[in-house]
Amino acid sequence: MKILIMGLPGSGKTTLAKELAYHFHLPHHNADVVREKENNWDFDSGGRTLQALYMHKQWGILDFVCPTLRHRNICAPDMVIWMDTIKKGRFEDTNKLFQKPVKTEYNIRVKKWIDKNRLLSSLEDSNPGMKGIQSYLNGPFKKLVK
Repeated sequence: MKILIMGLPGSGKTTLAKELAYHFHLPHHNADVVREKENNWDFDSGGRTLQALYMHKQWGILDFVCPTLRHRNICAPDMVIWMDTIKKGRFEDTNKLFQKPVKTEYNIRVKKWIDKNRLLSSLEDSNPGMKGIQSYLNGPFKKLVK
């Protein structure tokens, strides 16, 4: 299973992804780490597509801006969490390119998001593994983002 946590740079993707991956013992694939490993610092269409193709091969938590519908289709996630917490990121080219997702399982808006301590306490009774994260996202997490 692939869970894509997407949004503009600085929206909180990595913070959420790290906590979920750590708690549920799942792989965390951060876009910046992938770029460093692949030595792909090209942010044009080709570079972003290569990154989406790399992310497509992974499973677990994908932590990636994933700016366009095309890139999201390439990643082919089973579930999408959109960190809709900021209106603009720090990179103007990404702001211009970014397309709001059409379909997400969770849309975390700035007024609905919680602090890290509340997130951590919501994780306390959840079991590790993929089944654990599915139960968590459909139960306690869903209540946090309403």
